[in-house]
Amino acid sequence: MSSSRAEFPRRYRYSGFAMDGDGASPIVSTFAQKSYGTAFQPYTDGMKLPLLGTLPGQEIVALIVAVSFAAGLNVYATVATLGLLARAGALALPESLHLLGSWWVIGASAALFAVEFFADKVPAFDLIWNALHTFIRVPVAALLAWRATATLSPGEQLAATLLGGIIALAAHGGKTAARAAVTPSPEPFTNIGLSLGEDALAVALTWLSTVHPYIGGGIALAFVLMIILLIRWVWHALRALFRGAEQSVVG
Repeated sequence: MSSSRAEFPRRYRYSGFAMDGDGASPIVSTFAQKSYGTAFQPYTDGMKLPLLGTLPGQEIVALIVAVSFAAGLNVYATVATLGLLARAGALALPESLHLLGSWWVIGASAALFAVEFFADKVPAFDLIWNALHTFIRVPVAALLAWRATATLSPGEQLAATLLGGIIALAAHGGKTAARAAVTPSPEPFTNIGLSLGEDALAVALTWLSTVHPYIGGGIALAFVLMIILLIRWVWHALRALFRGAEQSVVG
């Protein structure tokens, strides 16, 4: 069988996966890996798709920055968006992240996103919700960075993991600071508007990072720099958040 892409069997021409004739669940295409090696670039109907495992190092860093920032804002929306993009054929996930494309993971993430969509807009309760998610958003972002860089050296993988966790913590801290600034306001519309903006930014940034990693990473980095400049305000907001959450639980 010829190794030219023009003669590459249709069965193996979908996002780096082998598909059944009726489009059933994907399985890893070992044929594609043997024929093209690790540099294989999957495509659908002649259109190349971004494969995280084969992106240049700088693009991987940019993508990790953008996705980690999005996870720091809304981890459930980020995970669901990645899974849906993979299912739609807009993104080829590396083997280490294939689980994100499972309908079970997408469904669970979407359900939790629906819960957060309302919980994050309820005054007082959003303090408890965000306090608890300090221990969810950051670890999940770090885990995504770890799995996305499974093909790199252990040192590079560890650095990417730390970067993902730090970026997510910065996003979470900035979100918390903004909420702490508007929560005392008697009207709920500012808080609701911020929450909607964060949800939209998380989804848009995740999508943008898979299409234009540098642009997505640049936008996320700009937000991180703004947060660093306001780091003292963010720190006081985090402390106020935990105190407010504790008082809400005790009261």
